[in-house]
Amino acid sequence: MREESRPRRSSVPSRLHRLRRGDRTELWTEAVGSLPPVYGERWKEVGGLLCRSFDPSRSKLAAAIAHDWSGDLPRIGERWLYLGAASGTTASHVADLVGPSGRVYAVEKSLRPFARLYQLSERWPNLLPVLADARTPEDYADLVPPVEGLYADIAQPDQIEIVRRNAALYLRAEGRPVLIALKTASIGRNRPPAAFLALAEKALDPVVELESSVRLDPFHRAHYFVGGRVRRTLFPAEAGSPVSSTPARRPGARRR
Repeated sequence: MREESRPRRSSVPSRLHRLRRGDRTELWTEAVGSLPPVYGERWKEVGGLLCRSFDPSRSKLAAAIAHDWSGDLPRIGERWLYLGAASGTTASHVADLVGPSGRVYAVEKSLRPFARLYQLSERWPNLLPVLADARTPEDYADLVPPVEGLYADIAQPDQIEIVRRNAALYLRAEGRPVLIALKTASIGRNRPPAAFLALAEKALDPVVELESSVRLDPFHRAHYFVGGRVRRTLFPAEAGSPVSSTPARRPGARRR
């Protein structure tokens, strides 16, 4: 787990809002994009700002925050790599969190959700969809620059190894955050979910200073939120050529 003496990243204003409603707390993000709603979420003004409800039952990131996730979150102005963006439900909220000056490079390999993700990006100018397989991160090295954080929601048996390969290529420095929505059923079903969580943490610990993992029930069954900051050991002593600092234009995509 993370050493208590390690300082947190510098504090900056947040685009995440917590509003008390009776005995519960609602999560809202300041909208970068425009109506209509992405997935049926509510829109309203909060303190004079147009915001969207951030539903824990629809987003694992929101569920982790609702369960008092203690680790880092996307910050204003940062660039994040999002693996497994699907049609953009949570990716749009990550784009809200980094704000208009930030960027979210959203990787999705399936054509049908990617088509919806691409349509969404027309209304979210800081959300850049990438049609690619996260198992081969070198394939989009000309589209994605070095980033300040990595978020992964990929329901695959080798999801931890996929995250490690992408983090090593795109984070490029120790201390940067990795956030993982871990679906234990995708790893296997012959053990309790907590046993697969332990295996994932064991695989990550040599290269990530882990926060305390959060179980996402009742919002997302057999899911955990895992993450922390990458260690220097993630990066090989002899690194290959760095990824481009500016993403290249691809057919049908807009340069930001």
